[in-house]
Amino acid sequence: MAESARRGRGRGGGGAARRAERSAVSFETAKFIERNIPNFEVLTEEALQVIETNAETVLEEVGVNFLDNPAAIQRWRDAGADIDGERVRIPRGLARKLCATAPSQYTQHARNPERSVVVGGNNLVLAPVYGPPFVRDAAGGRRYATMADFNKFVKLGYMSKWLHHSGGTVCEPTDVPVNKRHLDMLHAHMTLSDKPFMGSVTEPSRAQDSVDMCNILFGEEFVQQNTVMTSLININSPMTFDDVMMGALEVYAQNNQACIISPFIVGGAMAPVSVAGTLTQVLAETLAGIAYSQLIKPGAPVIMGAFVTSIDMNSGAPTFGTPEAAHITYGAGQLARRLGLPYRSAGSFCGSKLPDAQAAYETANSLNMGLLAGVNFMLHSCGWLEGGLVSSFEKFVMDADQLGTLHHLARGVEIDENAQAMDAIREVGPGGHYLGCDHTQKNFKTAFWKSDLLDYKPFETWEDEGGRDTQALATLRVEKMLADYQAPALDPAIREALDAFVAQKKSAEPDSFM
Repeated sequence: MAESARRGRGRGGGGAARRAERSAVSFETAKFIERNIPNFEVLTEEALQVIETNAETVLEEVGVNFLDNPAAIQRWRDAGADIDGERVRIPRGLARKLCATAPSQYTQHARNPERSVVVGGNNLVLAPVYGPPFVRDAAGGRRYATMADFNKFVKLGYMSKWLHHSGGTVCEPTDVPVNKRHLDMLHAHMTLSDKPFMGSVTEPSRAQDSVDMCNILFGEEFVQQNTVMTSLININSPMTFDDVMMGALEVYAQNNQACIISPFIVGGAMAPVSVAGTLTQVLAETLAGIAYSQLIKPGAPVIMGAFVTSIDMNSGAPTFGTPEAAHITYGAGQLARRLGLPYRSAGSFCGSKLPDAQAAYETANSLNMGLLAGVNFMLHSCGWLEGGLVSSFEKFVMDADQLGTLHHLARGVEIDENAQAMDAIREVGPGGHYLGCDHTQKNFKTAFWKSDLLDYKPFETWEDEGGRDTQALATLRVEKMLADYQAPALDPAIREALDAFVAQKKSAEPDSFM
């Protein structure tokens, strides 16, 4: 395996790439988080058993729909499920048995091996916002996203120290035809960044395009033997699996690429209003989806997902950062760990229209909740605004800065000789101060997390500099990061092959904006 991986890498090598790499500016990226703190658990053993039993009852008695997918129906029939048209009823224990072949963790390889990530275990991988059709910045306000906006977000993601993953559809570029924009988005992730990325799921053929482009970037043999994409497969809650998402899942599973199997639930609309009822539905849906991935290819890497929010019963709008969402996120983490599967949930969620106090409160609640819930892959970790309708440039850098706190919280409390600081306490003694002591001088550079964005200056200095609020500071940071950006090195032959693939695919069919 290791030798074949090296051969796959070698395909993208060459003197030109090495010379380009030596001359490129390298930006620091923190390693994915390895937790040294316990997970926060809200469900008792009795509650977990009740929810697991009820989920199996839902699968056996109510069942799930697999729409417009005769091949999926046949696979389930062959596996022993009860089929009634497009309704699949799964005997108690079957889904869980199928899920057992899914790996407990996997490595997603980046084209820069130093930025590969391990998904699962005690690890947390942070990826940016995904899917909004609109963008917002202080200068232009709220508007439909363009490909130029998309490229800026990929560059910001590449430059962000605490962000481990380039993500997928960081915004939906509406100026590019629907049937072709996935090519431009993938091309941007592959050329403007060297962090891991996600593939397209909006149509099975676009998933195959994603695999084919990875074959160019990494080498076909490497792709077949390793995971180079983690992509999002949403379940149409309640308990419906459509042919588009399942078709994309089939492509990725067949090619050893990872999928997040995730319900998209607004409590009270697509799931019961109660926490236990929602967790029952989440578990039933994810069991069915993950089991299906293993019917495609036993051992295919998958993540158990839970995107859950509540609803404002007056307006019908989704709400974020709420206690109920936290309870569900914590509980789903416990269920995922009992299945031995990586877990996706949480993010920089908020319902605010602006990167304001509401956005900050709700986002902080959601980010900290994800860390404590044992999340392994956090999509939407920065840039989310207006209930997921908007990708905000200012909020992207605000959130990305705050992700540093998750890294430091996850380290836990060190208790080695240096951390005990007994020499410092003896040196300073009663009534002294620690500013000049030897221990402080040795440790001050790394002892405290430091924001690269927030203002801690004296009032007079802050006022003299214009009394700028956080959004104004974020605007300046966006401008600086984009001005400092330099693309990571890429073998010219690979770049040419990617360019040619995109051009050929685009010319092969007419534009469609539907």
